[in-house]
Amino acid sequence: MRIGELAARSGLTASRIRFYEASGLIRAVERGANNYREFTPDAVLLLEIITSAQSAGFSLDEIRRLMPPRFDAWRHDELVGALKRKAAEIEALRERLAESLERLHAIIETIETKPDGLSCGDNARRVMTSLRKQGASASKPKRMSRTRSS
Repeated sequence: MRIGELAARSGLTASRIRFYEASGLIRAVERGANNYREFTPDAVLLLEIITSAQSAGFSLDEIRRLMPPRFDAWRHDELVGALKRKAAEIEALRERLAESLERLHAIIETIETKPDGLSCGDNARRVMTSLRKQGASASKPKRMSRTRSS
């Protein structure tokens, strides 16, 4: 199939498909006597895999390393390992985002609870002092309580 048909079937633009080809992500491209690209029927599925992997957070380099030389030659253990690593990265990112969100809510609350009559500049100093204290307490290692046995 030609690039226009592949674009219509995949929902991608022809320029995006050419980009994936130039990036080495689609290897099953041949050129006819007229120099038009001819794609195999598997190209639609490969494009779906590529776009799904990008949506899941894989970089083009990661996708390129995982793509098999032939569509039916997936490296199972390598693929599963990469998927597990990406899931762990996403989980770590989710935790960092949750912490950031919690800090932002705390900042908002500190700003919104400005005492009556406090100037904007004094409130800014109050907020910054509060943030420094929170940052200092967050960076201190937590001590475990010791109990004595009698």
